[in-house]
Amino acid sequence: MLEERDYWVCWSQISGVGPIALQRLRQHCGNLATAWEASTQELRQVEGFGPQTVEKVAQQRAKFNCVEFIKKHSEKNPYFWTPADVNYPRLLLEIPTPPPVLYYRGTIDIQENQGIKPTVGIVGTREPSEYGRRWTRKISTILAKSGLTIISGMAAGIDTEAHSSCLDAGGRTLAIFGTGVDIIYPKDNRQLSERVIKQGLVMSEHPAGTKPNPRHFPSRNRIIAGLSRAVFVMEAGEKSGALITANVANDFCRDVYVLPGRLDDEKSQGCLKLINGGAGLIPVNLEELLEQLGAIPQLDTPQQLSLLESQPKTSSSSVGTLEPTLEPTLEPTLEPNLATVFKVIYSEPTAFDVIVQQAGLDTGIVSSSLLQLELLGLVSQLPGMRYQRC
Repeated sequence: MLEERDYWVCWSQISGVGPIALQRLRQHCGNLATAWEASTQELRQVEGFGPQTVEKVAQQRAKFNCVEFIKKHSEKNPYFWTPADVNYPRLLLEIPTPPPVLYYRGTIDIQENQGIKPTVGIVGTREPSEYGRRWTRKISTILAKSGLTIISGMAAGIDTEAHSSCLDAGGRTLAIFGTGVDIIYPKDNRQLSERVIKQGLVMSEHPAGTKPNPRHFPSRNRIIAGLSRAVFVMEAGEKSGALITANVANDFCRDVYVLPGRLDDEKSQGCLKLINGGAGLIPVNLEELLEQLGAIPQLDTPQQLSLLESQPKTSSSSVGTLEPTLEPTLEPTLEPNLATVFKVIYSEPTAFDVIVQQAGLDTGIVSSSLLQLELLGLVSQLPGMRYQRC
């Protein structure tokens, strides 16, 4: 019998249904297993599913054998997460476009997945200057020795320096591939990739055997940004892919730091543009940098969440069992559904799916409750269907 995670995989094979559409499907139908059986009439009620999309989905779904596909898929891809899995990276659940399937190879650190262990992204040009290489090595080393996990894209140049310097310092690093996790690109980084697999993790939203494709790398950058609490752009020209990562990181409410360069240096033009847009400068005093990173609000730990979930229930009509202990503020008097939703929202942005899961209510009720809470001035909506207390 297929599980919910299997349907995430199956839906990922339906062209025209991307991460955002999958979120809408899940919210409308309750889960993707139910969505797979939904009629065309039901699909038309999902936001963004016009007549052409529904017809295209129905045609593909009718020819798709889920059981047979999952069997073959699992043989080639034994290690992967979906948003239905408890170990799916929590930070990716906060972004509007979480990968439906995230393949991996290497050593898992559960605290990374739970968002407890701090992670930072380091990106930049494939052809850095000695100045860029030197500062990348310096920053990667001090961050790694301070216990931060470094995330990058295994590309030539800055990415390579970040991964290798982190490993040399005895740290842990994550490499996000634009290929399958079994395809090393560029080939010169084969040995480095093997080191990452031993001391860290490689991940990709593409299944095994996926070869390099220029279209995959920009979307890969959103995963780097999503997994990072802060992103460092070391050197980047005006058309560097690192700017995509930085801009997406801004959209995801991540901190962005930039290595300043000369005004007449082509490799620094993208960095200067980011600085003009409000990105933070990497301070010369790296101890100051560590203090700034330490000021980034931390996510709730599993111990805190377990404590919240262990609160006693008063009755079947209880207003909820999750009590935010991080902020001992006076709770307003609300109707049961509103109170239940309000109690699982914190000052840190909370993804809609997480609210639905923790509240234990129907998605329609949660949506309506969130709207009412916004009108009451108790909750504000952020980009990517995330909410936080006002």
